[in-house]
Amino acid sequence: MGTKGPQDPIDALAALFEHGPAAVLTGAGVSTDSGIPDYRGAGMPPRTPMSISQFMHDEAYRRRFWAGARVGFLRSASVAPNAGHLALARLEAAGRIDGVITQNVDNLHRRAGSRTVVELHGNGSVIRCVDCGNRWSRAEVLGWFDDLNPGFAEEHAGAEIAPDGDARVSDTDRVEVPSCAVCGGILRPDVVYFGETVPPEVFAVAETLVRDASALLLVGTSLAVNTGVRLVHRAERRGIPVAVINRGPTSADRRESTRVRIEGGTSETLAALTAALG
Repeated sequence: MGTKGPQDPIDALAALFEHGPAAVLTGAGVSTDSGIPDYRGAGMPPRTPMSISQFMHDEAYRRRFWAGARVGFLRSASVAPNAGHLALARLEAAGRIDGVITQNVDNLHRRAGSRTVVELHGNGSVIRCVDCGNRWSRAEVLGWFDDLNPGFAEEHAGAEIAPDGDARVSDTDRVEVPSCAVCGGILRPDVVYFGETVPPEVFAVAETLVRDASALLLVGTSLAVNTGVRLVHRAERRGIPVAVINRGPTSADRRESTRVRIEGGTSETLAALTAALG
């Protein structure tokens, strides 16, 4: 980070906490050190995300999803919260932030110990029935997948892992899709798919954190999703400063409200911030 001094970026970042707790918005960049690839990181290929319409109306897409989810789950045991997640949990425990707003669905903030986590795009570790609303853990439903497709996961264990943590599996024509154990309905991850919007009640909680904050930290996000931009607008209306910690450009870099811009990894930056704040 360079030699300590009046213009040191960590000092500038820590100064934003002088008037009270800050709000934090995280993106995929906070989880890359946990081994989860970034959708928009340097060198990442263009992607064609599955839409909710495809998932709901085409069983071929559902077969592809469940096959990828099952194979990807084989490697999930090695995915754990990193130093950045843990630093944010410590900042919350110390009263420096009131919680974390995240665009991620990987559940790593909760596993790190953060108590208030606003998951704008849901939580991929939860599976729900679209018909009756019952919910199960992903692990439980993938056990049903194994009962329907014995040996499939092991046969495809070498498949490439995608940025959402699932595997890219192409041989899915004979995959049997698990269904709701209560009503037989379609099961889906409890996340916001492309083509869906963030639930208003979830965004309202995120707005409250920004409304009560002395600053807004954007951590590991390029701010390419409109929901995050809306939160920056809320911060600007209040006149509070914005800080950006990210590898690569973001849409907030040249905004007048951005007082601190750190080009670097989130894990080491947040750990240094925690140390600076004592």
